[in-house]
Formats: sequence, structure tokens, C-alpha cells
Amino acid sequence: QVQLVESGGGLVQAGGSLRLSCAASGRTFSSYGMGWFRQAPGKERESVAAISRNGGNTYYRDSVKGRFTISRDNAKNTVYLQMMNLRPEDTAVYYCAATPTWFASVSASYAYWGQGTQVTVSS
Repeated sequence: QVQLVESGGGLVQAGGSLRLSCAASGRTFSSYGMGWFRQAPGKERESVAAISRNGGNTYYRDSVKGRFTISRDNAKNTVYLQMMNLRPEDTAVYYCAATPTWFASVSASYAYWGQGTQVTVSS
């Protein structure tokens, strides 16, 4: 079992940057593909980015390509989401998740979820 704790959210102006971190418990972090998801008020949860167990494969939803970067440090049991050039439409609660598969971009593949961190982008 994996426990996930997100941090790094906050309030930022449009065009600004934030880096989200997700710290995982346990000694088998490298056995999990990792992903970031978000949910805005009144909207369904959507995938944002995903990374394979060894970091060699990544996925981004179209609206964040070129602005967000997912990375992981298996030695630190941490996955990151660097967000640049933020837009008001990026405002949401961001969740970190772990999948026992190598790599997945759909939420149904993820078994473990963090509690989320709020990101608010003002215009």
C-alpha cells in the first residue's frame, strides 16, 4: 500500500509558476507508475500528466503540453509537477495518484490517491 501527500499548491497570478510535490510512503515507490490529476468545481476529474516507473515515459493532456513537466525521484519517493505559464483555467484541486501498472493515463488504473492540493490562478 502507498500513502501519498501532496504539497506546493497555492494562489498565483496568471503567467506564474508553481511546483507540486507528492511524497510517497513505503519502500516500493519505483514499482508504481505515477500521475497527476485535477478537478475543478463542477467538473469531472481529469488527467494532467503521468510518468512511468523509471521516468522514461511521460504523458500530458493537450492543454498543459509545453507548460507542465512531470518528473520523479525514486531515491526520494517523490513525484513532481512543475507548472509554468499558469492560466485561470488551471485552477483546480490537484491530486497525485499511484498505479501498480508501468504507466497509465486514465484514472481507473490508479489505486492510490492523495488528498489533493488547491491551485488557484488569478487573472
